Amino acid sequence: MQTKRKIQTWTLFAVMLVVACIYFYPVFLMFANSFKGFGEIITNPVSVPKEFTFQNYIDVFKKMDYVKLFGNTLIITCTGLVGIIFFASAAAYILDRRKTKYTKIAYTLIITPMLIPFQTIMITLLKAMSVLHLSGSKLGLGIQYWGFGVPMATFIFYNFMKTIPKSIDESAMIDGASTFRTYIQVIFPLLKSVTVTVIVLDVMWIWNDFLLPLLMVNSSNETKTLVLAAYTFVGSMNTKWHYAMTGMSMAVIPSIIVFIFLQKYIVDGVVAGAVKG
Repeated sequence: MQTKRKIQTWTLFAVMLVVACIYFYPVFLMFANSFKGFGEIITNPVSVPKEFTFQNYIDVFKKMDYVKLFGNTLIITCTGLVGIIFFASAAAYILDRRKTKYTKIAYTLIITPMLIPFQTIMITLLKAMSVLHLSGSKLGLGIQYWGFGVPMATFIFYNFMKTIPKSIDESAMIDGASTFRTYIQVIFPLLKSVTVTVIVLDVMWIWNDFLLPLLMVNSSNETKTLVLAAYTFVGSMNTKWHYAMTGMSMAVIPSIIVFIFLQKYIVDGVVAGAVKG
């Protein structure tokens, strides 16, 4: 029995390792090619660099105006995160604590947009944002992410909220705390692990998003994001592959760093929810 279990464990490990390698290989090629010259990429794009060069990073840093675009991307990401976390956690708190037929309908309406592909509404969204003067703006783009990020975040917060005893709310209200104060000072601090989970997921999404920024902030270098700037090295007639790979590497590195430093909190959040549930 024990031998059979070990075989199953190692088989599962081998399958997961193969899947991980399949997903990691394109990322490896991107970083490997960022250290090659243009000629070496053209002749041998799927190997490690024969001669490592950091000149690509120096050139792209200047051509992309990296500091400016890093600031743009940071503003958009932080604006999106603040709104998503606040509205999603607050909505999940009310929906879980006040269970009526109306809150059930509201919950369904909130999470339903997760099932709607962005491509089906992007033309309508572009027109609506133009009318509201939210297109071509970094803050405007960050606000738009609230609508796309709140449904999934509410779903995650709502399921975790069930693990927090209602007696905590009752104790706070006996002491004279309002519903909003109870949420801010008592409930929200207890959501640390799941909040970090939402932060990591949304940072990876917003920071590396391409299509929505392309539609909304691609008209000016003052509002472009890092990912959009990396795409400028790709052309129909002439593509500077060494710069394109370097640009994409420099664009995704910050989100990878966030994931590496916060990944343990994701595990803590999942384990906490499982144990409490």
